Amino acid sequence: MSQNVKTSRRGFLRGTGGVAAGSAAMLAGLNSAAQAQSGEPIVIGCPAPMTGAVAADGLEFRNGLQMAADEINAVGGILGHPVQPVFVDTESRGDDIVIQASQRLIDRDNASALITGYNLETGTAMHDVVADAGIIGMHAMTVAVHDELVMSDPDRYWGIFQYDPPETMYGTGLLQFLKQLEDDGQFTPPNRKLAIVTGPGTYSVNIANALRDDAADFGYEVSLYETVVVPVTDWGPTLAKLRSDPPGVIAVTHFYASDQAQLMNQFMNNPTNSLMYLQYGASLGAFRDIAGDNSVGVLYSTVIGALQDEIGTAFADAYRERFGATASPNSGGQTYTAMHAYAIAAALAGGPGEPYEEDQNRLVADRLKQLIYRSPVGTMRIKPDTQSAFAYPTETNDPSLGMPHIFSQIKDKDRDGVLIAPAPYDVGSFEMPPWMES
Repeated sequence: MSQNVKTSRRGFLRGTGGVAAGSAAMLAGLNSAAQAQSGEPIVIGCPAPMTGAVAADGLEFRNGLQMAADEINAVGGILGHPVQPVFVDTESRGDDIVIQASQRLIDRDNASALITGYNLETGTAMHDVVADAGIIGMHAMTVAVHDELVMSDPDRYWGIFQYDPPETMYGTGLLQFLKQLEDDGQFTPPNRKLAIVTGPGTYSVNIANALRDDAADFGYEVSLYETVVVPVTDWGPTLAKLRSDPPGVIAVTHFYASDQAQLMNQFMNNPTNSLMYLQYGASLGAFRDIAGDNSVGVLYSTVIGALQDEIGTAFADAYRERFGATASPNSGGQTYTAMHAYAIAAALAGGPGEPYEEDQNRLVADRLKQLIYRSPVGTMRIKPDTQSAFAYPTETNDPSLGMPHIFSQIKDKDRDGVLIAPAPYDVGSFEMPPWMES
């Protein structure tokens, strides 16, 4: 049975206005007497890694989705229907578990949509499940293989969206960032050598390969390309290679926060005169908890993370107030953003469809493709051919039309990194790491 709802303009505004009209973070501070109406619940399934190697992120995905659902329900739900999140643990495992979890959410829980952050799988585990059920799927796997699959058969994969840019943006983005630091006189590398350390996963390897392939265009020579076996507790062999031929820049594209923290703890025993860039994992509080003072000076970036402007800061404050001082808005902000964007699109479409109600869910998909949504992580705007988000500044020079690839530097072990690029979102400046010669 379709959940398509006829509604008056006043009823529509009550159902979506608080979400669509302004900052999603503003909703977190509401003490509204309005509650979601008593209509049939709209189930949103979330297959996420809540145990295992990346559980730190998975738990934040759960928190972000729940927070958004509560805010939406506080202002009337989606056209009077309350949103009901349902979670299944994918255990930080691969495609088979993600497929089973996704199918269970559809068949057992009757999910109208699946929304998650990332899972440790090939990047397209949800795609066929979503396509077969004729529903909406939203993920932040950050993988180019999503783009390739959607473009290969757009009529089949009309309902699956990657609400952030693919990982290929990281390689060129880092090299552009380094060039900007040089052009601005903030950093002069001690040499033009770039050492690349990657894990075995497709995500990490694609970023590493993009760095390797474009390095020469930015005047860098790749002096080391090392693949580590994960998880990594002993970084001695890799550090020995780095110390034998010290590079000006070290880029680690393996993203497990605990492994990165161990790297910094061991690196700081005898640091090289090298800038240290760590992919994504250093954005998590867990990294700073383990690395402590050894985290200070590290650079990291993400193509989807909480901004430190009015909207992002308000969200982060509300998020930590609810989930604790060590909670990570960077991760929770992902599913939070996707849930709000879905709610707007579903309301504009007249309501979501249930599983296998393809016609109604196609209307929701069409609204998502047309949506420009400014969230705590920047602007989500979907590319029509790939159904991934536009990246700023790599794919658009207009910050209101793309999700920013943000670079941050840790300056205090007890605080999130300071966002230093790109403009206009920067709130601080690059500083030479304490282990480097000025």
